[in-house]
Amino acid sequence: MAKNKTPATDGDIAPVDTSWHEHDRFGLFIHWGIYAGGARGEWLKKSERMTDEEYQPYFDNFNPDLYDPREWARLAKNAGMKYFTITTKHHDGFCLWDSKLTDYKSTNTPYGKDLLKPMVKAFRDEGLQACFYHSLIDWHHPHFTIDQFHPRSPWPNIEKFPELNKDRDMAKYRKYLHGQIEELMTQFGEIKMAWFDFSYVSPEGFPNKLKEDWDSAELEKMVRTLQPGIMINNRLDLPGDPDFATPEQYQPNEWPTNDQGKKLVWEACQTFSGHWGYSRDEEGWKSVPMLIWMLIDTVSKGGNLLLNVGPTGRGEFDQRAVEALDGMGKWMRVNSRSIYGCTESEFTPPTDSRYTQNGKHLFLHLINYPFRHVYLPGLKNKVAYARFLHDASEIKIITAPDNMAHPDLNVPGGEDHLRLEIPVMQPDVEIPVIELILK
Repeated sequence: MAKNKTPATDGDIAPVDTSWHEHDRFGLFIHWGIYAGGARGEWLKKSERMTDEEYQPYFDNFNPDLYDPREWARLAKNAGMKYFTITTKHHDGFCLWDSKLTDYKSTNTPYGKDLLKPMVKAFRDEGLQACFYHSLIDWHHPHFTIDQFHPRSPWPNIEKFPELNKDRDMAKYRKYLHGQIEELMTQFGEIKMAWFDFSYVSPEGFPNKLKEDWDSAELEKMVRTLQPGIMINNRLDLPGDPDFATPEQYQPNEWPTNDQGKKLVWEACQTFSGHWGYSRDEEGWKSVPMLIWMLIDTVSKGGNLLLNVGPTGRGEFDQRAVEALDGMGKWMRVNSRSIYGCTESEFTPPTDSRYTQNGKHLFLHLINYPFRHVYLPGLKNKVAYARFLHDASEIKIITAPDNMAHPDLNVPGGEDHLRLEIPVMQPDVEIPVIELILK
């Protein structure tokens, strides 16, 4: 576990304790807004180059009458998740809470209520930590300057940018951005993480969006002052190590590091399917075994998995997401000890498997179940006991010499290998885990 140092700021800023995050390992990402009505993903306004007028029907008809945040929280808890991160505002500018700085919010839709406050309460009641995503981008605000990602981007006619932005003032947008984040940091109790999205260098001729545009240093200072000890991610374009890094939609090959090779606290953000927001016709949904593998793989490299769901316009989780959460929950119910509090191991696992470790407890995840024997390099005479984690049934540690009738059991160069004998048939669990108790 680690306590990261915050970037240098004026005043008395509390140190950032990341130990809760490194213990909990598994969280729920929620992308929800009026784009759920379009049911074609959260970038709908940009991908279809919609005008404000064309996008307005999603606001005018937003009425999630089946919204029950207590059910959302129960589904997350039963899946084994320990915290949640909600999109308070995505790129389209729509706000889930009753912000005093805009009319573009849930309380002005047909639903007519604040969506965020009951959500935070429901998840906390189930024991999950509250974290806020907030987009630095805002396609609705009249002073947010048009750039490559904006729905009104004139690409490929980059010479049109000055004319399009002549009446837009990012200083006025910055004041709005900071004001909304101040609301979020003061009206909802303790917020464990601030997940900002995102800064970018644009192709030549396009406006950039970097730390100067957000006044990131002042924004960070305000957030840390209002929420002592909060974790802030790596998308504000600030120097130094972030509190946590956020690889998106891919699995790192190894534990992410900074330029000097220091290992970072990190969290992979992934989707059940191809979109973050609700997409009715999406077919590329990941299987439960793949999702479990992603969780195991992430923890085996010292990271967290933040797995996303995009609720519908009625306010429910997609049934496919419900089924996936249920499948992960069944695995986590008996195997969560190999996830919570675990991290990367110094030992090298055999092919088609992953290790996670918590002190003297080394967990072998059999991604592809082998036939009869498992050879563990570097563990000879280092394991006191072995058992399946799901039912605590003993796994035999073979210490006697291999039978001369089976010379192929002798692994070349395997003098330091530990051999386990496992059942021929895989147990009825998606990815079996063997707990190795080290001497």
